[in-house]
Amino acid sequence: MSWTDDRVEVLKKMWGEGKSASQIAKELGGVTRNAVIGKVHRLGLSNRSGGASPAKAAATPKAKPAAKPKPAEKPKAAAEAEAKPAAPVNRPLGRPKLVVTAGQPLPPQPSANEISPEALASVREVEKKAKRLSVMELTERTCKWPVGDPATEDFWFCGLPAQQGKPYCEAHVGVAFQPMSARRDRRR
Repeated sequence: MSWTDDRVEVLKKMWGEGKSASQIAKELGGVTRNAVIGKVHRLGLSNRSGGASPAKAAATPKAKPAAKPKPAEKPKAAAEAEAKPAAPVNRPLGRPKLVVTAGQPLPPQPSANEISPEALASVREVEKKAKRLSVMELTERTCKWPVGDPATEDFWFCGLPAQQGKPYCEAHVGVAFQPMSARRDRRR
């Protein structure tokens, strides 16, 4: 389908009458609604919003755009606006997202004194019995506790049976889900 002069005239006439792009496409045949919208845009026809009548807007020739000033001829107001720094944007303060790329050291982990000695001893015993699964071997019933640095080949997941409704085994649940009072006491 090509836009012949006759088809363009029908398009302009129907657009001026306030017909929708779908109605125009159906009338012209062999053209989609989006093709009509694209042609209307390229022809510079009114978008029919803002109070001007579509026929009047389509009939008036487009004014030539004003020539852009040369870099040396910047208006005074524009030069002053460039010189002033932009006003700071108020954004909510949040925790910055930490991205650790492969091969980089991991961020500081909770130290051993932050975790109860009983839970730590239990974790050490459990990790001796762990199945050492890869990520592809994990299921909904296996403990997903990561051990080691993900950037190395010696990285694995616990793999022991997970507690009902939790992602970890009993020992790792004791470390991961601490009571609120224990966390409050640790901060003091």
